[in-house]
Amino acid sequence: MENKLKIAIQGVLGSFHHQVAQQYFGEQIDVYGFNTFEEVGKSVENGTVDFAVMAIENSIAGAILPNYDIIDRHELFVIDEHYLPISHNLMALPGQQLTAIREARSHPMALLQCKQFFSKHPDIQPVDDVDTAYVAKLIAEKKLMGVAAVASTKAADFYGLEILARDIQTVKNNFTRFIILQKNQPDPANAPTKASLKITVRNVKGVLAKLLTVMSEHDLDLTKIQSIPVMSKPWEYSFFIDTLIAEKERFNAAIRVIEANYGTVKIFGVYQNRKQ
Repeated sequence: MENKLKIAIQGVLGSFHHQVAQQYFGEQIDVYGFNTFEEVGKSVENGTVDFAVMAIENSIAGAILPNYDIIDRHELFVIDEHYLPISHNLMALPGQQLTAIREARSHPMALLQCKQFFSKHPDIQPVDDVDTAYVAKLIAEKKLMGVAAVASTKAADFYGLEILARDIQTVKNNFTRFIILQKNQPDPANAPTKASLKITVRNVKGVLAKLLTVMSEHDLDLTKIQSIPVMSKPWEYSFFIDTLIAEKERFNAAIRVIEANYGTVKIFGVYQNRKQ
């Protein structure tokens, strides 16, 4: 009997992470659901699972910065990315009208993406919870009336809930970028077109401008940059950077220049750019 791949996700079956795991690896996988992203990172590091699927940024709500720290601390590698169009739906136990709903629970990021809907329905109070699909599961198991979940259509089908309002996200063209993680450094089969880095710069005047100039001169097109302070060194900063790669040789040359003149570089992964 063939062993199934073990895939870690944050959340339960029916979640967006579950959708991405099945889309990327296929349906014949063993999915390990965890309550927190920290637990997901640990499961990859200690070998409990083969890979993890982790949300890293949303086109509306922005980056999930703590997840970069998890990748860093657990010494994980990004091997690929996957973009999922996000459709948020308000769902509840069957037989209820929208006017009967007093509370809508979901992940804070999901609720943030639906602010306009809740401003139009002030009688429905948004409440932060652990996960989108987890709330759907809870409502179904505990038969909660007057409470709705904001989750995917997959969650509604999975837990037998009725959708009261579809596509309630403020921006309809809403995508979340997920990354695929593993413990060991991969050897890419194809020339990479994207990289995820952590650059810790020295505390000198104009260092960020100089760093960006070097990257531009080597045809590296930044798609994201996020700063965090270095806790052990006051007034020094690290930058989590995603960049497109035109040529691998020029990328490697840029890394050498940065390390020689401006700071240290940690490469989380080089992989294929999947954004259409």
